Amino acid sequence: MRATRAIAAPGAVIAAAALLPACGLGAEKEQSIVDKGSLVIGVKEDQPALGVKRPDGTYEGFDVDVATYVAGRLGVPKSRLTFRTTNSSVREDALAKGDVDMIVATYSITAKRKTKVTFGGPYYVAHQDTFVRADAAAIRDVRDLKGKRICEVKGSNSWRRVIEERKVAARPVTVDTYGACMDALAGGRLDAVSTDDLILAGFASGRPGRMINAPFTDEKYGVGLKKGDLRGCEEVNRAITDMYQDGTAQRLLNKWFGQSGLKLTTSVPQFEGCT
Repeated sequence: MRATRAIAAPGAVIAAAALLPACGLGAEKEQSIVDKGSLVIGVKEDQPALGVKRPDGTYEGFDVDVATYVAGRLGVPKSRLTFRTTNSSVREDALAKGDVDMIVATYSITAKRKTKVTFGGPYYVAHQDTFVRADAAAIRDVRDLKGKRICEVKGSNSWRRVIEERKVAARPVTVDTYGACMDALAGGRLDAVSTDDLILAGFASGRPGRMINAPFTDEKYGVGLKKGDLRGCEEVNRAITDMYQDGTAQRLLNKWFGQSGLKLTTSVPQFEGCT
């Protein structure tokens, strides 16, 4: 009996050991977008030229096109993509819970967000500027926002750039989305909307008002992935590099912002590194 047990025990250990790597590999594959045959991608629905939901339920914009290109490089065709509205206030939770696999939604890379999200990219570096009503001639620089009502979109850092980083004593007014910000500005409930120039350029093309053309930050738009998906991040970075080197990035930027008057950058951005 002792001999039988002695022989059986190593066999059991070997069988168990054989199962462990398979389980480990399965867990790894489940965590990475690289191994998925279809993807759910979080985008905005109310940012002209970046992410807009059409009446038929489909989405269009620069971010949507970038996401489609990157997914294609990962081996996932457009027919297997599902786009989902993901507002600024829920982005981290949506990734953590698996509601979306990837977010391409003017998602600026910050040190705080990197503790919760793994970022590929950036795929573009925008610059924060300010949009005001046409009659607001006194607002020419970020410092002129002192005492002014500016938009605070839930989950966005743009208002912090003004009040906390630039130490300008503006008055934040909380609003759900940038589309609502622009409506509030037009209705006189806000004095200014300060955020990324690409976002403002999209809105400016269809609304009264003016861009003050006084940028004061770098906003690195990243591809948000579930925290820890380093393989996915590396593949996303390869895809972004290809997008710039094959001319797709320049074509998409000209398509969506070529008439805006903004100076567009068409060289590969410096990546943050996958963490």
